[in-house]
Amino acid sequence: MSEIKDKAVEVYLDELASASATPGGGSAAALMGAQSAALISMVCNLTIGKPKYSDVEADMQALLLKSEALRQTLMGMIKADVDVFNRLMTAYGLAKESDADKLIRSQAIQSVLKDATEVPLACARACAEAIVLSRDAANKGNLAVISDAGAATMSAYGGLKSAALNVYINTASLKDRDFAEAKLAELKTIMANIEGLVTDTYELVKAKL
Repeated sequence: MSEIKDKAVEVYLDELASASATPGGGSAAALMGAQSAALISMVCNLTIGKPKYSDVEADMQALLLKSEALRQTLMGMIKADVDVFNRLMTAYGLAKESDADKLIRSQAIQSVLKDATEVPLACARACAEAIVLSRDAANKGNLAVISDAGAATMSAYGGLKSAALNVYINTASLKDRDFAEAKLAELKTIMANIEGLVTDTYELVKAKL
């Protein structure tokens, strides 16, 4: 079966809309982040080489390298989310007839739940990075495509908040509360000051239109 990233957008959306649990919100969050990174790259590519923006040429080239690396990372997370969810469903489907079965099943579920927490946490981290990079694009990018820098911010913000929901739902089912609380603390750190940065960047873009 081909990877989601290799499919036409319409095919992906049909699968997203279907009764199948995958792809789901986690993959959509990663895609939102990847779209943000792509929009940042677009702003860079339409700024680099323009005489009017020669003073920020080096900055935009550096930003382009970061946004492209981030885009590849987030694209990989689309499949990672599907894979870990499928593993979780397999664990939930294990036999639970005897006490031994129940123990094996519980241990398997708890093990995969940890991975299912790490994947959206990494996505949230990457989306937060995209928000920071989109601010640089909004500050220095070609004014002709400044609205795209704003769109990058909002796409990454949607990805971040969506990924956070997946962290919350998976940590709620974890029996290892030390692990769960540590991951929730990481998420809180990732999200610190993001709301303000998103609002400021959105208003910055609006002011430049």
